[in-house]
Amino acid sequence: MHPELHYTNEVKQALDRGKPVVALESTVIAHGLPYPFNVETALAMEQAIRDEGAIPATIAILNGQITIGLSQAQIEWLGQQPSEKIRKCSRRDLPIVIGRKENGATTVAGTMIIAHMAGIRVFATGGIGGVHRGHPFDVSADLIELGRTPIAVVCSGAKYILDLPLTLEVLETQGVPVIGYQTDGLPAFFTRDSGLPVDARVNTPEEAAQIIKAGEKIGASHGILFTVPVPEKDALPQDIAEKAIQQAAKEADKQGIHGKETTPFLLARITELTENRSRNANTALLKNNARVAAQIAISLQRV
Repeated sequence: MHPELHYTNEVKQALDRGKPVVALESTVIAHGLPYPFNVETALAMEQAIRDEGAIPATIAILNGQITIGLSQAQIEWLGQQPSEKIRKCSRRDLPIVIGRKENGATTVAGTMIIAHMAGIRVFATGGIGGVHRGHPFDVSADLIELGRTPIAVVCSGAKYILDLPLTLEVLETQGVPVIGYQTDGLPAFFTRDSGLPVDARVNTPEEAAQIIKAGEKIGASHGILFTVPVPEKDALPQDIAEKAIQQAAKEADKQGIHGKETTPFLLARITELTENRSRNANTALLKNNARVAAQIAISLQRV
């Protein structure tokens, strides 16, 4: 195991014994949801993974240490910190936070890097970053990381606040297969279908595991994206989502909010505009994605 990684005993033993482990990010705790919803959701995601028979490994940087598997107390602590005190960690941020012995929450890209270092093959999140609407040069590091780090990412597509056609174009350029899980269309985070096609569809965890295994056999150096629609009962109707997103985006531009501050602002504002319906969809899809990722991780042990 990599000397710079610090594991809980549970995660270390699971990896040593070849048991299925699912990585989880920590940005959703520190920046994605307000307290106490962030802590409740993080713990519910871990429980969903355990309920399926896999081991959760929430990843963060604590006092400069890459930590794989957080205790409930650590999740609680992280969830209560002011967001400006916890650095949002993508690839560029990891050496800074580790070198300065700071605290950091890992994004999709940051979590992918560390999970791959640790030998974890499956990672569950909410929605990946992408190309920002109206700002085509603002491209999330998540997309680039998917093109360079071989790990299976289970998500609900890219956040609907983004330019989804351009996001798919960048993923294609990066050589990343976009697989619909029980869907022929790309999910759009709060909503079940963006109207855009995926590269292929799988209907079972076993089919997903076969694709991951094939990538490993040929030495593929890119990630594989599995996109899972938000559960139907929790989905946000597309017209309501679009109206809230357009208004929130206009407000962000007016206030000069850009870069990594954009997504947290938009998600918080959309929650207000939809009277919490978007947050309910967000927490539901996070838990569902954790469950599906655990099923895929278990199937991956058998193929």
